Formats: sequence, structure tokens, C-alpha cells
Amino acid sequence: MQKLPVGIQSFADLRSNDYLYVDKTPFIHKLITTGKVFFLSRPRRFGKSLLVSTLEALFKGDKSLFEGLYIRDKYDWKEQYPVIKLDWSVMKHTSEAEMEKGLVFFLKQIAGEYNITLEQEYALNCLSELLRGLHQKTGRQAVVLVDEYDMPILDALREPAEKIESIRDFLQSFYRVLKAADEHLRFVFLTGVSKFSKVSIFSGLNNLRDISLDTDYAAVCGYTQEELERYFEPYIALFAQSERVSGEEILKRIRHWYNGFSWDGRSFVYNPFSTLLLFSSRVFKNYWFETGTPAFLVNLIKERNEVKLVLEPCQMQDTEFSSFDYTALSTKLLMFQTGYLTIKQIKKDFFGDGVIYILGVPNEEVRQSMLVYLTSSFTAYPLENSVTLRGRMLGQLFDGDISAFEQSMRELFAHIPYQLHIPREAYYHSLFLLWLNLLGFNVQAEVATDKGRIDAVWTWEDRAVIAEIKYAPEGAVEPLLQDALNQIRKRRYHEGYIGTYKRIALLAIAFAGKEAACRMTELETLSSTQDK
Repeated sequence: MQKLPVGIQSFADLRSNDYLYVDKTPFIHKLITTGKVFFLSRPRRFGKSLLVSTLEALFKGDKSLFEGLYIRDKYDWKEQYPVIKLDWSVMKHTSEAEMEKGLVFFLKQIAGEYNITLEQEYALNCLSELLRGLHQKTGRQAVVLVDEYDMPILDALREPAEKIESIRDFLQSFYRVLKAADEHLRFVFLTGVSKFSKVSIFSGLNNLRDISLDTDYAAVCGYTQEELERYFEPYIALFAQSERVSGEEILKRIRHWYNGFSWDGRSFVYNPFSTLLLFSSRVFKNYWFETGTPAFLVNLIKERNEVKLVLEPCQMQDTEFSSFDYTALSTKLLMFQTGYLTIKQIKKDFFGDGVIYILGVPNEEVRQSMLVYLTSSFTAYPLENSVTLRGRMLGQLFDGDISAFEQSMRELFAHIPYQLHIPREAYYHSLFLLWLNLLGFNVQAEVATDKGRIDAVWTWEDRAVIAEIKYAPEGAVEPLLQDALNQIRKRRYHEGYIGTYKRIALLAIAFAGKEAACRMTELETLSSTQDK
């Protein structure tokens, strides 16, 4: 079996040392024959750097590296071009001065490789001089490849606006140089996580084509199902053997855990990083998420109480994808750009002249990870105990042990540190929904009926539980519990579940100051169980 290229981002290294390579050169051939300036947005750890490295090897004419690949007999290998490859993830970029200094050093290094002496002092002038010099020296136009173009801005999102604007202006000026040097350019390719709108970094580039949501390039990064089964066949067989299951069964599990990323709602791919680590260790776990827990994003979701974005599908208009504004970050768009939401479906809008994107969490890896980290931001309950608690609560529901179930609920809420309490009922709604999803329940939030809106309903086998949550900044929990149960009964929230579920329970949850309590009762028409 070929070696798994875990952490390998160099195409030359990968191909020279017999690592497994999923052939993406059909996409590269289409790129270089249909345009000149391209931009691609993809989340981190999705193969952008390897794609850039492959383009670099191609334009430099490293023919031997492409043996056996699609593009091998479709490219004129006499066409060799000087390449400027810039990776902002490995360059210092915390200030304009730092970026200026780093770029000058980098550009002079490249100039030295071609025996060109740069006489200019500032980075922007150096770039212009280098592009012109490379064309004159080699007789070929230059290729410019920029990886992680947006990292300087993304890393500064929590900084004062003045600092972000300074970095933005520098990047904007840098890319404006490319416009002025168009006659010296053969090909330009930029990658990043986000495409900012008001930043207008790319406003100076001629004929820039954004292929981020282009169906033709939906699988340019990541592994399709067909690619997974073809290229990783021996690893799939080995994994199935170790798990003592069929190949079909192991593929089903892998698909559930790691497939599901899409940028067109039709082509769904696996994250390469998680896939490679899965086949390397043969253990289902959260590989991609753990490489960079998005503390900033988790805190933003909590601050804005937008937990439902993780729990339920949401919609976006097509115009929203190009409105990523660092001065007013959209949580939904930020989650999409960073890979925590993906396009599940695209459909026509009501008028038929536009489209609506249905977004959702890509797969089990992302869903479970987001639930864990969001829950830990709301409460200090030991997350390693959640599996045990889940099993216990499921058993209590199955057995109809109302008293024990109430005790388990109290245990959950008892672990909310005082400093994490937020005086808003919506905070406790979100916390409750997070817990239920983390414990594996099928939960519907804010279910509308003709008599009102149910806070939460969750089902399991033949049981439905209808929950109402009440909050008061101070006072006793007992009146709140009674008020919640009375509301469920008075508005007959349970009526829509009679006949579908044999056992229906009503659950009241109350928070008053630092006190938390719950009370559950079986619906009297189906059970003789009384309030505990």
C-alpha cells in the first residue's frame, strides 16, 4: 500500500516519496486553460496548500512528478514559467510594518534565485520590479500563487478596527500591483478561508473569477465518495477487517462521520485531513476539529445566542456569500466560510429569479465537536462524563423512572458556575437544547402549534417529552415549575403527539437566580404516574 500523506503539503515531496495522491489534475487542467486569475475559498486543512504546490510544480515544468496523472499528456512541458509563491500562514503578519519587512525579504529571495537584484526599498515596488524583471530575464510571464491570502485579517479580527484597516490597506495595495503588472502575468491563483466584501482586497485585479461555489470545481479540494473507495480501497478493507464488519458497513460509518462538505449542494466531499488520520489510526474521532478549536467562533455563537445554527438547518440568500464584512461579522456566514456549516441543498426562491441555500452541519465529526465545545462554554459539567449520563438518562426514560430522570436533569444544571449564569431565558433554552443534542436525543426546538410555541420536544422510541422552560432573575423555582406545567396543559401542547407516541411526558424546567429545578409528569390519560 502507498503511504498516507498525513501532513504532507508539498506536491514534490508527496510524489517523490511514494505517498498516495488523489489525482486533482483534471481540475488544474481546466483552470489553466480557461482563465488567468482565480480565487478559491475553502476551510483550513482542506488541501488548498497542496493544490497551490501542485500548480507550482506544473508551471515550473517538473514533468516527472506528474507521471501517471491525468494532465501528464495534456500539458506542453516546454512551457516553464517563473513562479512567485506566497504563503501568509508562514510569514509574520501581525502589523503592517511586519508584513512590509517580511515581504521585502521574501521577494528578494526569489529575485536572487533568478540572479535578479531588486533596487527598490518598499515591498510593493519590489513586487512590481520583480515581475518585470522575471519577464525580461526568462522571456516568460510570471505565475503568482498566494496561499491563505486572508490570514493577516482573520488573525486580527479581535483587534481594534484601525489595525485591521491598516492590514487591509496594505493587502489591497499589494494586489493592486498585480493589476498594473498584467502584461507580465501568465496566471494568478489565490486561496483563503473567507472572501471579504467591504475590504475590497481584490478590487484591483482584472477578470478575477471566484470558483468557490462553482459546480465545476466543487470537488477540487477534498475526496469524493468515488475517490475514497478507489484510492483508499486497501485501507478500507484493512479497517473493515479490524472492526470485524463488512466493507459496506465500514463505508457507511465513515460516510456518517466524515462525508458531507459541499459548495454546490450536489457534490459532497470528505475532509482530507480527517480521512487520512482515520485510515492511519482506524479510530473514529474528531481529527479536523481538534487541530484548531474555533474559540472565537464558539464565543461568538454564545454571545449572540445562535445555538440553533448548529442544531437545525438554516437558509442564506446567494447575495450573502459575497458580503463577508469584518466590521459586522455574520455568524452564519463565518460558520460557512470556516467549514462548520455547509451547503446541503440549493433551491429556487419564491420568485424564481434567485436561489436559496440550505445550510447545515456537514457530518457527525463537526456536529459532535461543536456540541461539545459549545456546551463546555455554557457549563463546567465534565464532558468526559456525558456518555455515561446519556446512557443513564435513556434508561430512566425507557423505564419511566421519573424521579431518577429529574435527578439527572438537576445534575446537569448544577454544574453551571455562577459566573456563567446569564440573566436571559434564551440562555437557558440554548443550554438545555445543547445538552439534549449532546446526549443524542432527537430534539425539535420552538415547535409552533395553533395554541402557542413549545420550547422543546424530543422523542425516543415510543416516548415523547414536551418541555417548557421558565426563568426569573430571583425568587423561588416552585412557582415557575407549576407555571410551566400549567402552560403545557392549558395550551394542550401534547395533543399533536397523541396516537403517534404511546408515552407522553410533560417536563418543566425552572431557573430562578442561582437555583435550577425540574419536574416531569406522565400524561395522565396514558399513565397513572403522578407528579413527583
